[in-house]
Order: sequence, then structure tokens, then C-alpha cells
Amino acid sequence: MQQVMASGATTVVGLMATDAWTQVRTRLAALFGRGRNAEEVSAELEEIRVEVVRAGDDAEVIEDSTAEVRGRIRRLVRQDPAAAAELHAILTEFGHHLPQQHIVVHNTVNGGTHHGFVVQAYQSTVNGVSPGEPTSR
Repeated sequence: MQQVMASGATTVVGLMATDAWTQVRTRLAALFGRGRNAEEVSAELEEIRVEVVRAGDDAEVIEDSTAEVRGRIRRLVRQDPAAAAELHAILTEFGHHLPQQHIVVHNTVNGGTHHGFVVQAYQSTVNGVSPGEPTSR
């Protein structure tokens, strides 16, 4: 359940900066606003979105907004545990609108004599052997 709240909040905040937000906001306002005026909840979500968009790369504002959404999710799921499945369905439907993260790593090897390749890898298999596996020679 913790994972749903954490990843759900991160996804909601990420979607706030996409073109899909109008549709997502309507669905989330209905979900979060159970027993409340959906327009009021939608306006509250829009306030958070404005902060997120203005924040740009300000990690502190993004973290605060994510924490606020996480709190909303936590309260929702406490009131209605089945709401977690509804939230998951909404986020799965719209998650493809999130920008893909591209990580670029630049490595420089200096000094010494190198007569072959220099390879840095997170997970790899070379000649059928993964790091940490015993080799038979």
C-alpha cells in the first residue's frame, strides 16, 4: 500500500505538467472528492499544478507537492481501500503521457596504457557470464 501511495503521488505530480492533466484532474477530482464538491477538489488540485509548473526544476517544491498529494492518497485509501485500485487504473491509463527519462553518462579514461576496450556497465553479460558468476576455465 505504501508503494501505491508513493508512486501514485509521484505519477500524479508528473502528470500535472502534461497535456493530459485536464482529463486526469477531472477523474482525480471525482476520486478524491467523494462526499465533497468535485469542482472544489479540482480547484485544489489545480493550485498544486500551478505550483508544480512554476517550480520547473525546483526539487523542493516538487517534493512538497508530491507530499501533499501523497497525503490526499493516504486519506482516500484509509476511507476507502478499494480506491487504491481506482487510482491505479487512472494512473495506468494516463501514465504514458509522462515524459521518458533519459540518462546520459559520459565517462573519460585518462592516463595509463589501454590496449583494448574499457567498459562500464550496470548489469551485463559478457561471453555468457554475468558478474559474480564463477567461470570455468
